[in-house]
Amino acid sequence: MTGVALLHAASTLAMTGLIWFVQVVHYPLFRYASLGDFREFAASHQRRTTVVVLPLMSLEISTAVLLVTRPLPGSFGSATTGLLLLAVIWLSTALVQVPLHRRLGRGFDGETARRLVGTNWLRTAAWSARSWIALRLLAP
Repeated sequence: MTGVALLHAASTLAMTGLIWFVQVVHYPLFRYASLGDFREFAASHQRRTTVVVLPLMSLEISTAVLLVTRPLPGSFGSATTGLLLLAVIWLSTALVQVPLHRRLGRGFDGETARRLVGTNWLRTAAWSARSWIALRLLAP
């Protein structure tokens, strides 16, 4: 089961690094992409991002479920908290970020881009907390 915890920590840490990059660098740069063909930029962004995040998020959620259903000794509470945070991330992604990306896919809108950055702080904080939990699950 420690192999699962290692895979879980690796995928969580990778997603945490990625979300911080997206939050601090990538999303704020959207306004500059609006100077060209923003619709093509948005479509390309969504395709390319999916290639990177889908395998990581799939590995992360599958290992998170395993760590709750077959917990390491003394880890059930932390693993459950981590899974609940992951549910918050997935719900925010599906209900907030994806619709905002779809709206931006029709053309740049400054208010929508600002909402994307602002609402993404929830996922950034949740992934950061998950990283701490994932690392704790590795500690004896």
